[in-house]
Amino acid sequence: MEKNSTTAMPLTPALHNKKQTVCIFGTGDFGRSLGHKMMQCGYTIVYGSRNPEHSKLIPQGATVLSHAEAAETSDIIILAIHRQYYDFLGKLKETLAGKVLVDVSNNLKINQYPETNAEYLAQLLPESKVVKAFNTVSAWALQSGALDASRQVFVCGNDSKSKEKVTDIVRSLGLTPLDKGSLLAAKEIEDYPLQLFPMWKYSIYLSLGLTAFLFIYCLIRDVVYNYVTKNKDTSFSIAIRIPNRVCPIVALILLAVVYLAGIFAAILQLYRGTKYRRFPDWLDKWMLCRKQLGLVALAFAFLHVLYTLVIPIRYYVRWKLNSYLIQQISKNETHPFNTERAWISDSYVALGILGFFLFVLLGITSLPSVANSVNWREFRFVQSYLGYLTLVLCTAHTLLYGGKKFLYTGSFPWGLPSAYILSLIIPCIVLVVKFFLIFPCIDRPLTAIRQGWERKLKHLYEPHNLKGSSV
Repeated sequence: MEKNSTTAMPLTPALHNKKQTVCIFGTGDFGRSLGHKMMQCGYTIVYGSRNPEHSKLIPQGATVLSHAEAAETSDIIILAIHRQYYDFLGKLKETLAGKVLVDVSNNLKINQYPETNAEYLAQLLPESKVVKAFNTVSAWALQSGALDASRQVFVCGNDSKSKEKVTDIVRSLGLTPLDKGSLLAAKEIEDYPLQLFPMWKYSIYLSLGLTAFLFIYCLIRDVVYNYVTKNKDTSFSIAIRIPNRVCPIVALILLAVVYLAGIFAAILQLYRGTKYRRFPDWLDKWMLCRKQLGLVALAFAFLHVLYTLVIPIRYYVRWKLNSYLIQQISKNETHPFNTERAWISDSYVALGILGFFLFVLLGITSLPSVANSVNWREFRFVQSYLGYLTLVLCTAHTLLYGGKKFLYTGSFPWGLPSAYILSLIIPCIVLVVKFFLIFPCIDRPLTAIRQGWERKLKHLYEPHNLKGSSV
């Protein structure tokens, strides 16, 4: 048995496998797509079917035989059938003995059976060499040449030579095999296709929770309050105005949450005096989903930009502007130009533009194709230094938007502060704590800890009290 490991295989295809005969049990969509792809790469394909005479859709040039006859033609048999149909394989135990069986099956849900499909197959046919592979590749990906899908194929099995044969096939198809170790890794591999946005789950839940809370908060503050206290219907603001408040707030909070995880990690490492202790599970998951949090924040920032662009064409805005002009004309008065307000307005817009530009830059550099083309120092510069600069610009943008509004008592209907004030709490905490963390007296030990230095406790170096004993 081999230890579980994750090893990337070289991409050079094994040329000696060309023209090799491979047997595929199953003539469904995946079996046909895989067989067609393998024939394009030079393999001879023999299908095993329960009804060979009725298999009309197989790729041209392939052969269809009964399961028993097809199994005799090759030492590698790919099982493109569902687990519930494995029972017939027991009748072929002698024929399949010593052959490599590639299990490509998936279940309908996680933990559907007590053991994995690959382990069940190994128990059913103990003399065969079972390898789990291809279950993360779809028939569509094989048909389209895998150009628009993941090229990574997870492989696991207890026999090294059998895995090598399968990984040779994977490489020859233009895919990238990834050795996950023994069949004990089959559960992880089989669960992978069944997970719905595994790395995005927490980010989406958090963003949806924030959106719902802030939308209801703004609805109560701007619509319900006006209707109850002033008998004024402002429900039209639900369509544009309130979403345009919620989106930037969610974007700013999520961006701050991305860097708040690093703040917690730094404080924890300083407290422990070492980097060789695991973070708590909640912090570990938080650190792992920072990329997804940042991309969701960028999506909300994009929505804010789109909502802002339509403001001039809103009926309410045009009506309010016209009413203001008519009021000035009727009163025969003109309000003088206010330089201070002009500076604040232009600075507010400029900071928003710069912040959004850097926000987009962060999103672009997080894409795998871009991240793989830069070295670690360049990636860290963009994601850390420019990331904090983005947070500073977006926080300043929000501060200038609010201005002195928080000083006016009319800005607190029912004692509720404006939503933008709520959005500043986490970003300001992050920036203030980060400001102290960059002090040399704190940054130097933190850097040393991250480079491997450990703060040893005093009692570890003091000799133990050995009274009454001899050494």
